[in-house]
Amino acid sequence: MTLENREALDEAKAKDAPPEKMRRKVYESELHKLQVRLCKLQDWVKEKGLRVVIVFEGRDAAGKGGTIKALTEKVSPRVFRVIALPAPSDREKTQMYVQRYIERFPAAGEIVIFDRSWYNRAGVEYVMGFCSEQEHKRFLELCPPIEKFMTDGGLILIKIWLEVGQNEQKRRFEARIEDPLRQWKLSPMDIESYDRWYDYSRARDLMLKMTDTKHAPWFIVRSDDKRRARLNCISHILSNIPAKRVTRPKVKLSKRSNKRKYDDQSTLKGKNFVSERY
Repeated sequence: MTLENREALDEAKAKDAPPEKMRRKVYESELHKLQVRLCKLQDWVKEKGLRVVIVFEGRDAAGKGGTIKALTEKVSPRVFRVIALPAPSDREKTQMYVQRYIERFPAAGEIVIFDRSWYNRAGVEYVMGFCSEQEHKRFLELCPPIEKFMTDGGLILIKIWLEVGQNEQKRRFEARIEDPLRQWKLSPMDIESYDRWYDYSRARDLMLKMTDTKHAPWFIVRSDDKRRARLNCISHILSNIPAKRVTRPKVKLSKRSNKRKYDDQSTLKGKNFVSERY
């Protein structure tokens, strides 16, 4: 191979290579800026009585939990509510399929985040055989008009699909196996899904084809680099909820009153305190 051909090959490989992982210092600086904007957004949502639903879907180990944590760690849980439902109970299995999700929808001034949602039927339930072909088909047909009903009623619906590559998913699964702080994230369902990569890909493709609509579009985020994915998700959410700054009244602490002053520490003597091991 000539030097010219080798340089051309190296250049082609460089174009196909994933971007360099974002450095922590840069990530934390950019995340802080976005989280400040999120705090301002929650004031606007309360002020205007907005109702927002954010759906996070994606492959196992795609980074949904970490993204949701970055999104919510600096805001009020009274405004941003995270819903991560377990498998349906026997009673819930007899309900209309979307019922247990809709009953957790936001009231005015709230943002509800679904860590997996009614789209379970388009993904894990379909791939793992927990629903019939007919139930899967009917869900995909009914989803667009149901979501149209939601958005026509004033609900802001944001749907995000996190897409992780095969190699990165394998690396994350292996890390969960070895790390005792992550082992709880690895379920038997995850292990089964690992062997069904292309079944999930086909289910994803069909879901996007049938439910990516003008009134409720899907947005895909590549998540091999978790830090970039989190920042891109938060930035996208902020751009889809137009907000203005809400002026807060200036707060000034008054002088603390000493009226009825007493030694309020002496009354704690002899009480049970947590051992100071640190």
